[in-house]
Amino acid sequence: MQQIIIQLSGGVGLFLLGMSLMTDSLKAMAGESLRQWLGRFTGSPFKAMMSGIGFTLVVQSSTATTLATIGFVSAGVLSFTQAIGVIIGANIGTTSTGWMVALLGLKFSVSMIALPMVGIGAMMKLLGQDRMALLGLCLAGFGLLFIGIDFLQSAMAGFAEQVDLAQWSNDGLMTRLILVLIGIVMTILLQSSSAAITATLAALAGGAIDLPQALALVIGQNIGTVATAVLAAIGATVSAKRTAAVHVVFNVVTAVAAFFVLMPVTLWQVRDGVLADWDNVLIIALFHTAFSMMGAMIFMPFTRGFQALLERLIPERIDASNTHYLDESLFSMPAVAIGAAKEALCRTAADTFHQFTKACRGEMAGQQIDTLPLDDCLIKVDDYLQKMPVPQSQTDQERLMALLQLVVYIRVIREDLANSAFIDVLRGDFDENLAAAVVQFEALTAYLNAMPKRLPPEFVSQFVAFDDDMKAQKIDVRLSIIEHSAHTQHSASDALNLIVARRWLDRLVKHTAKMVILLGK
Repeated sequence: MQQIIIQLSGGVGLFLLGMSLMTDSLKAMAGESLRQWLGRFTGSPFKAMMSGIGFTLVVQSSTATTLATIGFVSAGVLSFTQAIGVIIGANIGTTSTGWMVALLGLKFSVSMIALPMVGIGAMMKLLGQDRMALLGLCLAGFGLLFIGIDFLQSAMAGFAEQVDLAQWSNDGLMTRLILVLIGIVMTILLQSSSAAITATLAALAGGAIDLPQALALVIGQNIGTVATAVLAAIGATVSAKRTAAVHVVFNVVTAVAAFFVLMPVTLWQVRDGVLADWDNVLIIALFHTAFSMMGAMIFMPFTRGFQALLERLIPERIDASNTHYLDESLFSMPAVAIGAAKEALCRTAADTFHQFTKACRGEMAGQQIDTLPLDDCLIKVDDYLQKMPVPQSQTDQERLMALLQLVVYIRVIREDLANSAFIDVLRGDFDENLAAAVVQFEALTAYLNAMPKRLPPEFVSQFVAFDDDMKAQKIDVRLSIIEHSAHTQHSASDALNLIVARRWLDRLVKHTAKMVILLGK
């Protein structure tokens, strides 16, 4: 028995390690493209569901999909309605692991293939860079996953020889409910429904449990996945709580339907129907997919009503700031986390520039420009970046460096705006000096609010040309200020204030131009 326990724990450990390596590397390779993909292909609840299926198939983790979705909703990339579809799709997509294990891991001896995969993957990680290194991690993780399955299968075969589970083989309601509870506990302990279901499939293939026991365990294991979402939502944003609630309600309702409807139908079909000749392991994989799809058919027609119900039960807290984009659940996907921080900065800067243009137009005093939201955003972004782990991908590292540069530029611009009272000086005497600046900053504000992947090259060139023109006019402007003051009999002090104010505007444009160039790369 000691040997069995060692094999079982080692098999689970190798499976979890392999799954973690594979998931993390795939998420890193997906990067920012995932954010754009989900935003583009979730226009309807059905499309959102298909996107959830697709993403989960790619990263092999419904938890990763759920956490990413929480962040996307917080960032405004997805609506809550779209998130419901993605979560439902993730529950369907995660059943692919059962099929992979049933068709490959338990049907063939893959250890001779898996070991070279680990070796090749390790070499690619050591010798490669960026995507090649990540692909190596993915390959090594895939190999470790199947080695873990091999250990699990051997352990469960030995367990079947030494332990009699006949008392759990009756068809009583209480027995099945206990097995469901055991399945929930397995998933919570392993923190992975894939690992729990794989252990169940290995136990079934090894003869340690029978088909009815396996069906009840899988139902419980599917419910157990909600534990991660619930824990992630504690103390988190309203979006996180609502998304976690979707996950909980969907899984529980689906499990109840599977327990009382689908499981009896499946057992009936195994005894007297089309499944009589099927392998038990394949039946479990089919059952897992079938009850997830049954849940989708129950919920998808009522997504609007489901959304309205959850919004009433979990009301939104009013948050006028842009820092709600900073969701720590996105740290598992560095490209998306970096994008969220960039979005928070750009939108807050846009709000500040909007005040600047209003002041230039005389709709408010220059000294009334409120930079406190920008100060707060910079503090929170700093805190967010301190908690963010350094990404493995070279591309993501470059994105992070660009983000740090952006923080520096916005800090400098913030210091410039501390002297925004100069707007009142310029507006009173030299309106023409501000006219072009207003046009450029209004266009910049619109782009920052829309947050394209990068600023259009034509706008970048236009803003840089405006900055160059401002530099070329320095001497002429100073002379014109002196001449104007002489004609209007202004004091030397007034002329000096005008010159200082114009230098301030030049400096603000110059620093903003650097930010524009960065955002255009």
